[in-house]
Amino acid sequence: WGRSDRFVFSGDVMYVDTTDSHGSGPLPAFQIPELGVAIPPGADVSAKVDTKEFMATLQGGYRVLDTPQFTLDALAGARFWHISNDVTVTASHPGIGSVSASHGENFGWVDPLVGMRAFLPLTDKLSVQAQADIGGFGAGSDLTWSAMATLNYVMTDRFSVSAGYKVLDVDYDHDGYVFDSQLSGPVLGVTLRF
Repeated sequence: WGRSDRFVFSGDVMYVDTTDSHGSGPLPAFQIPELGVAIPPGADVSAKVDTKEFMATLQGGYRVLDTPQFTLDALAGARFWHISNDVTVTASHPGIGSVSASHGENFGWVDPLVGMRAFLPLTDKLSVQAQADIGGFGAGSDLTWSAMATLNYVMTDRFSVSAGYKVLDVDYDHDGYVFDSQLSGPVLGVTLRF
């Protein structure tokens, strides 16, 4: 986060790598087209999904309200997304042994955003900050939004610490690619003023 006079800038980068596995069986007969193999009834099937997500948000704006009791910034910008999925399915049956098939895909898009950021001092050392944005509007995703609130404590004139909570949501469905996800959790931060 940066500011010069009433002009403000915000940048946020996130990388997430998740892996999940599931198994099921015995199943009815089915085919794995990538291998050209027919799986007989009674097979056990396991699947492993590895998803990697990269997101970067860049916003600029203007401080529309600047008082000692409260500040409010209007923001506009873009959120850049890149998603990578790798899926491996393994079927096991005494008649065929163990066969596997894999599929990988990569896709990305850019969402326009509008948002705001508010800062409220509670005491000389303690403050509350909130930032929210919304975007997509069908230009990239159907809808994306994020919201974050933190409680901040000033340690020195140049250094402060923050703790809070953030939610990031996106609903993307385009050209056969679907990514509908919500990430949320606690955040910790430090601020250095110079």
